[in-house]
Amino acid sequence: MKRMGMIFRAKANKALDRAEDPRETLDYSYQKQLELLQKVRRGVADVATSRKRLELQLNQLRRQSDKLSDQGKKALALGREDLAREALTRRSGLQQQVADLEVQHQTLQGEEEKLTLAAQRLQAKVDAFRTKKETIKATYTAAQAQTRIGEAFSGISEEMSDVGLAVQRAEDRTQQLQARAGAIDELLASGALDDPSGMAKDDIAAELDRISGGSDVELELQRMKAELAGGPAPKPAIEGGNAGAAGAEAAPEAAQQEQQRDIRFDKP
Repeated sequence: MKRMGMIFRAKANKALDRAEDPRETLDYSYQKQLELLQKVRRGVADVATSRKRLELQLNQLRRQSDKLSDQGKKALALGREDLAREALTRRSGLQQQVADLEVQHQTLQGEEEKLTLAAQRLQAKVDAFRTKKETIKATYTAAQAQTRIGEAFSGISEEMSDVGLAVQRAEDRTQQLQARAGAIDELLASGALDDPSGMAKDDIAAELDRISGGSDVELELQRMKAELAGGPAPKPAIEGGNAGAAGAEAAPEAAQQEQQRDIRFDKP
């Protein structure tokens, strides 16, 4: 059970680390400090309010004490010593209350000064923390962006890894199709596979077509030369054995035509 609990806490801690954003944590800490500063300011305001109430009570008691003192003097002037004594007795009781309130007033005033100084120090710390917080957030954002750019260039990011795998699969598929197409062409050319359309030719048929095409070109070239020379165009050979005989018969006729052309040019 202890081991299971430790593993669970380790997994939970790792999950929290992945979910935690330092910028959000800093903002939350700053918010808490602002709330604490607000409470301190509220405490300073409460102490100042209590001090002000004591001051009002002191002023009221002091006025009553002065009034009793005047009344005692007047009574004594009128010969009423008993009334003067009563007024002085009451004035003495008020003086005791004034003394107690003055002690409380001094205590509250000291607490107010302490709280005011604490609020000022806390305000300075909060301002410094805010500056540091913004600096850390900016640095963290820049580092995060730089890391993402580096991962994108190096291809180790998740997005770029997916793109790289897709490109690799496309290249492999293309090579596979090219190899299959080349293999099918070779098999059709060799006659190992039959072409249902009848368009495919074996090696022998291809060689015969090439020779026939070459012969046609040679005959066309000879015909063009004969036209330029003024002679008749050569006749195409039907069979390989008759080609020599046709050439032999054509040679005397060409020589005779050439001789007649020379005789025509020699006449005046």
